[in-house]
Amino acid sequence: NKVNVCVGAYRDSTGKPWILPSVRKAEASLLADSSANKEYAPIAGDAAYVKLALGFAYGADADLSNVAGVQSLSGTGACRIGGHFLSKFVPKPEGFDKVPIYIPSPTWGNHIAIFKEAGMDVRRYRYYDSKTNRLDYDGLIEDLKDAPEGSVILLHACAHNPTGCDPTMDQWKAISDLIKTKSHHVFFDSAYQGFASGDAEADASALRHFVSEGHQVVLAQSFAKNFGLYGERTGTLSVVCGSAEEKSAVMSQLKLIIRPMYSSPPIHGSSIVRTVLTDEALTTEYYDNCREMATRIQAMRVKLVEVLKELGSTHDWSHVTEQIGMFAFTGMSSDMCDELTSKYSIFLTKDGRISLAGLNDGNIEYVAKAVHAVTDGKSITA
Repeated sequence: NKVNVCVGAYRDSTGKPWILPSVRKAEASLLADSSANKEYAPIAGDAAYVKLALGFAYGADADLSNVAGVQSLSGTGACRIGGHFLSKFVPKPEGFDKVPIYIPSPTWGNHIAIFKEAGMDVRRYRYYDSKTNRLDYDGLIEDLKDAPEGSVILLHACAHNPTGCDPTMDQWKAISDLIKTKSHHVFFDSAYQGFASGDAEADASALRHFVSEGHQVVLAQSFAKNFGLYGERTGTLSVVCGSAEEKSAVMSQLKLIIRPMYSSPPIHGSSIVRTVLTDEALTTEYYDNCREMATRIQAMRVKLVEVLKELGSTHDWSHVTEQIGMFAFTGMSSDMCDELTSKYSIFLTKDGRISLAGLNDGNIEYVAKAVHAVTDGKSITA
């Protein structure tokens, strides 16, 4: 048996990659369009796609007149453009040579390299408490209070990677209030909208609350996970501005960053998203597809814990069922992870993160037995 629970990509109940049926239909429609061509996109990308993508994130009825938005190379490219922009235009706090960006600990591993390469001073704030295997809310608040005024704060919009621990809405509101008091700048990374809970509107609630409270947020948006467009590199970077004049200036600067970096974005993935979100029937089917992915992931989350209990595990695994999104942050040590790989050929990251998308009815009992074997009699909390 070999089981891959490392990669952050959805798999169906047979362990195969899944192209969403709504995406297949959109792609078929594009291929049948004899008027389509393969010309370069503008520097800022497909404007129709960007408008739809921003409506998806900020809300269909949101006023986007002061939101500067560009197409990006998925979420990674959006973070890179946004980091470059902020490093150039956010005032540096006194005593800082670079603009500081505070990133949760832990976070998606690529965040650190991206923002360092963008010229920012990467710092960390507490996010996960390994003693409880839950959100370290008090530590988070204390660290954001201590960050120098005017720092950039990176927040995962939903389904925090790798922990799956999201603040409650009341906690989000308190975080918003604190950030406003400290005059911090908000950078949201949204990689799982719709995929997290199966409800794209609910998954955008934190972002939309911050905007409603007057934060001029920067948003990195990816369609890799929620549309299954991993290899199409489809995303956006947007900045909420204070006026039409500011929006125009920001758009100009974003294009100046993009032009020497990659000139213009690919068009196939954005055309798929545009086609889905402009067709009422495909949009409805897409939301059903998204719900199907989220439901399967949640079912695997619950079943893993159930099987561990049936096997006699005495650990409290409730943190796994309380988490949300693609991953389960188990609390297993790096030594336990090494044993899972070397002894049982179960491949996962050494921080104990399991991609639930890699589990199915055919392998979940094997994985649970192996997890029980390596954790039995040992602590899964720090």
